[in-house]
Amino acid sequence: MDTGNHTDVKEFILLGLTENPNWQVPLFLLFSIIYLIIFVGNWGMIFLIWLNAHLHTPMYFFLSNLSFCDICYSTIIAPKMLINLLSEHKSIKLIACILQSFLFAVYVTTEAILLSMMAYDRYVAIANPLMYTVIMKFSICINMVLASYLGGLINSLTHTISLLRLDFCGPNIVDHFFCDIPPLLKLSCSDAHINEMLLLIFSGLIAIFTFIIVMVSYIQIITAILRIRSAEGRRKAFSTCASHLTAVTLFYGSGTFSYIQPSSQYSMEQEKVSAVFYTLIIPMLNPLIYSLRNKDVKEATKRLFCRGSNTF
Repeated sequence: MDTGNHTDVKEFILLGLTENPNWQVPLFLLFSIIYLIIFVGNWGMIFLIWLNAHLHTPMYFFLSNLSFCDICYSTIIAPKMLINLLSEHKSIKLIACILQSFLFAVYVTTEAILLSMMAYDRYVAIANPLMYTVIMKFSICINMVLASYLGGLINSLTHTISLLRLDFCGPNIVDHFFCDIPPLLKLSCSDAHINEMLLLIFSGLIAIFTFIIVMVSYIQIITAILRIRSAEGRRKAFSTCASHLTAVTLFYGSGTFSYIQPSSQYSMEQEKVSAVFYTLIIPMLNPLIYSLRNKDVKEATKRLFCRGSNTF
């Protein structure tokens, strides 16, 4: 008798956000607009930072990488999601499904770690400004970003290798709009208890590690701001990290509902709603948050437009 690993399922069917045909076209139009904003807004942020020398600082270096991650993991999800909204046969090949899951985990984990690195950067800038250029040297910033990507790769490889060890012999209907790990584990005909534990442990460790960095950084930031005597000085110091604090709250708030909970309490409808936030809404909002609330970005945008109009 063959006791080895076997997989009979060759493709999965993605149910999507809703099976109601009346919602398919409106959702397609809505998410097409959202994805267009994500693509234009985040690439615009990257090019704006690249073209303006005074934005070549650690803060904006991290922000450009954050925008790149937003583009990557939304692009991994959105095009297939949009195609399926107008398609009757919402299938995805097994290998494509696993690849989508792998790439998504890489970039979403990288973004979580990057946000904590950005919190540390804000702490150094506000609490220890005289040593900022020494502590946040460009070589150190590159290593911090590389560490973020490495953390994302290790986390994703761990779950993907574990996923490849499972058997999928039916059913093949994924109650989601992309190949996320939790709904895939529900379809396995193998014992997925280890996978569930790995997901809970790794997600928990990453969340705790990044949350501690963010919390400690902001405690130090608040302490430093309270020492500033002038109200204008306190307002200016707080405004430099208000955008990041907003982005952190949105990202961690939506991600917590999806991964840091026992499988017995796992709700598919809850997961879909939170997944829309961290795969599409947050990547759309990030460039808006960092541009509308950031004086440097607004001034750089004005200069770029003025330069362009003078050219013509």
